[in-house]
Amino acid sequence: HMRIQIIQVGKTKHQFITAAEQEYSKRLSPWADLKIITLKESSTDSTSEHARQKTKSAEAAKILEVIPKDSFVIALDETGKQFTSVEFAEKINHLKDFQGANLTFIIGGPFGLAEEVKKQASLLLSFSKFTFTHEMIRALLLEQLYRAFTIISNKTYHY
Repeated sequence: HMRIQIIQVGKTKHQFITAAEQEYSKRLSPWADLKIITLKESSTDSTSEHARQKTKSAEAAKILEVIPKDSFVIALDETGKQFTSVEFAEKINHLKDFQGANLTFIIGGPFGLAEEVKKQASLLLSFSKFTFTHEMIRALLLEQLYRAFTIISNKTYHY
């Protein structure tokens, strides 16, 4: 059984996203022990770049505190590497077999991740050239993890 931690900033506010998170978490359970760590969002009313950086730094300090020491860290970032679903499954399978069975994914808040968090990651992962909300990407990550394990296990993907 693989251990997967997802560190995310801020609670999921939309019920339809929460429902998707719950569904894919349940579907993942035969393959992975999933632990979701939700950190408090640092808020700012300002739209200035300085305020955004300050918010990201405050969130980074909280994120860095909870990253497990023995984990392969994957941070979600728009500048990261893009995979097809099959390539992602192969990566997960490789990590499962060779890096130990402990994976941590990090999803930042509304302004993304600070550089200090990205530097801690062994892999930066981008889902698309599209921009997704930090909440929407949670459901997409869980869905892609479920899809990856069905590919690895040669099981039929259930819609």
